[in-house]
Formats: sequence, structure tokens, C-alpha cells
Amino acid sequence: MKRRILALLAVVALLGAACGSDDDTTESEPAATEAPAATEAPAATEAPAAAVTMTSIDIDHILSADLSNCEEAPGGDPIRVGMAMDFSDVVGFVDIPGSKLVPYIAELANCRGGFNGRPVEVRVAEVGDDAALATNDLLDWGAHFLIGPPFADFALPILQTTGGTVPLFVAASTEPTLADASINSYLVTFDDHQMSGAAAQWALDQGITRAIVFTEGEGIPYTGVNPDAFIAAFEAGGGEVVSVQTYVWAGDTDFSSQVNEIAQISENNEVVFSAALGFQVTALRGQLEGQGLDGLTYVGTDALDATGIQFEANNEGIAHTPHTSITAGDRIDSMLAGFEALNGEALDSRGFMALYVDSMLVGIQGMLDCGCDDTAAIGEAVQQLSGFEGLSGEITYAGTNGIPPKAVPINRITDGEDVLVDTITIK
Repeated sequence: MKRRILALLAVVALLGAACGSDDDTTESEPAATEAPAATEAPAATEAPAAAVTMTSIDIDHILSADLSNCEEAPGGDPIRVGMAMDFSDVVGFVDIPGSKLVPYIAELANCRGGFNGRPVEVRVAEVGDDAALATNDLLDWGAHFLIGPPFADFALPILQTTGGTVPLFVAASTEPTLADASINSYLVTFDDHQMSGAAAQWALDQGITRAIVFTEGEGIPYTGVNPDAFIAAFEAGGGEVVSVQTYVWAGDTDFSSQVNEIAQISENNEVVFSAALGFQVTALRGQLEGQGLDGLTYVGTDALDATGIQFEANNEGIAHTPHTSITAGDRIDSMLAGFEALNGEALDSRGFMALYVDSMLVGIQGMLDCGCDDTAAIGEAVQQLSGFEGLSGEITYAGTNGIPPKAVPINRITDGEDVLVDTITIK
């Protein structure tokens, strides 16, 4: 895996560093479509197909589009999707493939006739060193809603620029502070509390009552908040946290001092939890096993999915909380295979890609629900959204502050395969 990129990911999470161009933009225009085969003209008394008003999105219908045999090209006013993306090393591992996939799905939707006769257009603006500039470019273009980068460093300037009047979906983020429906800011996936609470519940369900937790410090975004949430849920469920250790995220691979302390109190039956990266967890495991602690259970966050725990050595039995659990031939796998077949490129960060597609589709669903183009009214419709069946699971914003109460998949490396072993919903 690209450990250099992941080390930089830690820097941005802690220091807010970022790099990249501040004015590069690209626009994805709807693909040219072929006229459908001639059909018998409807009787004069029949309403034309274009008069049918769509009220919900059929994702499977969109994904099944054949780009070599499209329906009549939609000719209505375009639905404009703005993507303010971070292409730097710190976030590019998700934002770059996400910004490639969304225009492809828009092309499939247009091949199916668009939405109520309206084509979808996608414009990507790189946030670089000036997220406000990129945001203004998208707003001047006429974006009806925005898909944004996962960290507050850029998401907050975007919200300041929109004044809270344009829906922003921070596609790959689990940071709870970025969700605020009152200013039209939405997570598309579960947050840190749901994710780590589910990990704690899974451990308790395995009959594990003792935990060892690694943290960067109480309250620190992601690397502290996730351990905080795990501890709270584990103790609330009757478990005992027997050791809390500190470490440097994306930096430490020598855990000798922590291992020596753990060896003094471990009963070799604990769960070890952290928000650490894949290579850190396997390094820690090797050092604990060197002390004879080979009966421990390891569970981590979406960082393990992002850093390829399924490809690490000594990964058997390690559990994690991916955003989507993909199996061969399912619709996410088929979607990504379709993109690769068309473009000759396999997208990275597969487990995160459905979040970017869902961001676009949820925004469009808001437009369908309100029957409007006004960004504030679209946001009001999004706030009332309930039971939207996305690629990444069910999304509901009604009654929330912008964080959908989604089920959390639990995957575990089993016989060398990354396998879904449970799904847990934290209320």
C-alpha cells in the first residue's frame, strides 16, 4: 500500500496541512448518446414518456445502462453537481478516484434519459490551497449542490463560502463535527461514534470483556475520538478497559514500551482497539505475539480498509469497519468493473467509492422531492429525506443533524479473505 500517502494523511488530520493547485477545474459533459431503436408512435391521446414525473431514483436501472445503446438524450435544463475535491497526497487516495467515478455514473444516468428529462452535468474543482476559490467557481457555474472533501480543513471554508445555503455532502468523512443540517452540511456515512460503538458491540458479542485501547489522546479528531467512543460503548456494555496506551498515528511501528506494559496485565484474552493504520496494527500484533500474547483479538476503524489490511502480512482474524463490504459480482463490484472496462483503469479505495455516488444521488433525490432548483429548498428537502436506499446502505436525514443512522459492517480477515461477519446499528 501507499504508506507515504497514508503518513501524510496523518499530518493533515493533525496539522491541517494541504497542497495542490488552487484553480484547476475540469468539467464532465454528458456523453453523446445514440438514438434508441424506432418504436411505434403512441396514440394521440397518450401522454409522451417525457411527461412522466420521476419521484425516486432507481440505482439498479442506472447501473444497468448500456452506453452503446442509450435512450434519447435528455434535453432539459441540466442538474449540476459540483465536486470540490482535494487531489493532494493527503486525501487524493479517495477524492481522486471518487471524482472520476461520479461523472461516469452521471453518464450512465444520462444514457437512461436523465432525471425527468434533465441531464446530469458534473464539474470538478480542485480545492488546492484555496477552497473558497474552488467553491465560488462551482457556484458561479450553477452547482445545485456540492460534494466535498473529508477533512474540516477544506470543508469548513467551503461552508463559509456557501453561507450554509447550498447542500454539501462530505462524502468520505466520519467526522461528526462536519455534520450540521442547519447549514446544509451532511455526512453520507456513519460517524466516528457509530463506527467505534459498533466495533465495541461486536467485541462484546464475541464474549470479550476486557479491552486494550490505543489512542493519540482524548478528544483528538479521529485518532482520539474513535478510541473515546469505543471506550464509552465497551464500558457501557459491561466491559472493562484494562489498558490505555498512546502512540503516534501513521508514525509508530515500534511499540516495545507499550507492549512491555501490556504484558504485565494482559490475560491474553483482550480485544485490542485503535484507529491505527494497517501496517501499524500488524506491527503491534507481531510484537505482542513475541511476548506470547497470541490470543488477542484485533479490531479497528475504516483506516484499516483504507490502508489495505486485507493485503498485510499476519492479518488473519483482524476485524475492521469498512463503509461497504464488497463481494465479487455485487452491484458495487459490478459498477467498479464497468468503470474499469470503459476507462481501462481500476479505481483505488474501492470501499469508499459508493459514498461519492450516493452523495450525488442523494442530492438529486432532494431536487426530485422539492421539484426545484433553489439550493436552499433542495437542502430543506434533503433534511427530510428518509429511507433512501443508496449503494452504501440506507440513508436517512429526517430527525437527525446530518448524520445518517447507518448500519456498520464488520469485516474480518478469514482464511485470507476479507469477509463480512456482522452488521451492527448503533442508535
